[in-house]
Amino acid sequence: MCFNTFMKPSLLVLAAGMGSRYGGLKQVDPVGPGGETLMDYAVYDAMRAGFGRVVFVIRHDFEKAFRERVEKSFGRDVAVSYAFQEFDDLPEGIQAPSDRVKPWGTAHAVRAARDVVHEPFAAINADDFYGRDAFDQLARFLAAASISRQPSSVEELAMVGYPLRQTLSEHGSVARGICEVGPDGHLLTVVEHTRIESTDQGIESRHPHGDVEFLAENAVVSMNIWGLTPAIFDLMEAQFGGWLARNRNDPKAEWFIPAVVNNLLESGRALVRVLPTESRWFGVTYREDRERTTREIARLIATGKYPERLWS
Repeated sequence: MCFNTFMKPSLLVLAAGMGSRYGGLKQVDPVGPGGETLMDYAVYDAMRAGFGRVVFVIRHDFEKAFRERVEKSFGRDVAVSYAFQEFDDLPEGIQAPSDRVKPWGTAHAVRAARDVVHEPFAAINADDFYGRDAFDQLARFLAAASISRQPSSVEELAMVGYPLRQTLSEHGSVARGICEVGPDGHLLTVVEHTRIESTDQGIESRHPHGDVEFLAENAVVSMNIWGLTPAIFDLMEAQFGGWLARNRNDPKAEWFIPAVVNNLLESGRALVRVLPTESRWFGVTYREDRERTTREIARLIATGKYPERLWS
């Protein structure tokens, strides 16, 4: 199956993380009967929804293996480009601290594509299953943004929202962006919670200093699936230097997309439409999550949502 790339949004897949909690390069771990990965299902759904090409953000140290994997699966069916996230890719005149050994988070990963992506795009994680409806909604939003694009001081963006209860792992804590959504369907705030887990008392978020916050099971969460425009790159660049100045002495600090979005919301530079979806999210945060993920894929195939093999 081949796809026309004319006047279509791109899919930006953030695949530079090695998955420290998972214990390996989970982006290429098979979960489908034909050896498909979660990445394969995301690309398949995006292409069916109307996206024109895929841009992978990876690292140079596993570029060869990653390219070979892509070429063997959908490399002949889908237009593919690459961008590279490296920890020393910083604004001019700024050097990485000597004790820094990892990239700077998801916002830094999106920024890595600034010279490759020049059209509206969706940004996603490589190791999550988002569902066809999520990509359909983003494709419609981004197509409309491309057609009606007018110069404006306020950037119109989007985020697909999932209920918190559907995004937890049975095998440990997860990081989620907890969202406050206004009555008009626009995002008001998104706060990154880095240690959420379900307990007998409810869904708990444990903060770095030990405080515990209980979260509603139907809270809207960001699973890092965003509808963005190329203007985001300049808006991010305006923030990055200040963030680095505040965090350069923390070797584990990460610049998250929600932090960028919050800054834009607070400054009135962006409106973010929250797109609620009926798609069921699942993913592989821990190696033990793979069994459930494989079962979910098999169920979707059995109900006719996907073919036995995605690519010819």
